[in-house]
Amino acid sequence: MSSAPTSAVPKDETIFVEAKDLPLYCPGPKAPLWSMHPRIYIEVVKTGKAVCQYCGASYQLKEGEKVHGH
Repeated sequence: MSSAPTSAVPKDETIFVEAKDLPLYCPGPKAPLWSMHPRIYIEVVKTGKAVCQYCGASYQLKEGEKVHGH
């Protein structure tokens, strides 16, 4: 399983993910303690992008990524 980035990302930046990063969840296991919130899975497959409901982190599939089995 993969996850969100290992450090905090400013809200105005997009975190680009690849198919190998799925299933995607936020916050990641190496996120700093101050940025922790309940873990939620982020659904980026249907629309290609999504925002974490807790911290507002914006995730987007990299252009050209092929997701199989989702």
